[in-house]
Amino acid sequence: MPKQSNQKLKLLYLTKILLEKTDDKHGLSCSQIISELSKYGITAERKAIYSDMEALRAFGIDIVDVHQGKSVLYSVGARDFELPELKLLVDLVQSSKFITNKKSKALIGKIERLTSEHEAKYLDRQVYVAERVKADNERIYYNVDTLHTAIGKDLKVSFQYFQWTVDKEKELRHDGKIYHVSPWILSWYNENYYLIGYNDEVKAIRHYRVDKILKLELTEEPREGKQRFQTLDMAVYTKKIFGMFDGEEQSVKLRAENELVGVLLDRFGTDLTIRKVDKEHFETVVDVVVSRQFLGWLFALGTGIRIVEPASLAEEMKRLLKGYMEIYEVSQ
Repeated sequence: MPKQSNQKLKLLYLTKILLEKTDDKHGLSCSQIISELSKYGITAERKAIYSDMEALRAFGIDIVDVHQGKSVLYSVGARDFELPELKLLVDLVQSSKFITNKKSKALIGKIERLTSEHEAKYLDRQVYVAERVKADNERIYYNVDTLHTAIGKDLKVSFQYFQWTVDKEKELRHDGKIYHVSPWILSWYNENYYLIGYNDEVKAIRHYRVDKILKLELTEEPREGKQRFQTLDMAVYTKKIFGMFDGEEQSVKLRAENELVGVLLDRFGTDLTIRKVDKEHFETVVDVVVSRQFLGWLFALGTGIRIVEPASLAEEMKRLLKGYMEIYEVSQ
């Protein structure tokens, strides 16, 4: 009897066929499996398919067989990822501003290959969600990898940093100055990826948006700022900052209407101390990095909240509001 072709590859292609073409609702009969294998130039006999299925089970693949009349339909049952989990991953990739459209499509294509071609259609529909603003810096994806490498190897990085001009062009900050930073944390904050590191020049913690980093390179210098980051609780830290803008950290007493308690708990956490003032108001103290962004956040909450202390910050809010009024005044 002539030797059958590609038999050493048969189990591999059989696994590929089952993973791509079967799921809980779609199975393949023995004759269909033999037909699919023939597309790869592999011949197979019915009896051999039975033993192959047992071999795949022994290997750990969840092979399910369902009797349908005189036929038996084979499919893959449990997988590493369930369809709802894949939908979640696809939506996270698609909605992430720091991942470009090109990279999003590539990543989603890889996610689709984690399920059958039948269920992948449901992931296709996830791709066409309402248009979202995406980054245009294709290097972000690789910058994140480089930064993780630097953190793992305990090395500093160097890079240039840019800002946008009114002509929608990239303009290097500080005339193209090379930043030397010790990377410690990567944070996904407010739909952007940030590098949080120790700036050697100013000897302080600074934030940098990864999509605005250019010419990122590993250096051979060891990182600095270890003591600063050993005592940094990132969860607490992100509660204090607004929009990743630097400023002076202060304790701020706020008085607000009761209906705003949920807003403050969402922002600062449920461990926030709440003191009832009367039937309609409460007071709380929050530790925040005071910046225009923090004051703008308070302004957006309306007249139901105000700064009680420190008095200097309340005066700063007054000056800010007065400035708003002045720029909107209409000359008579």
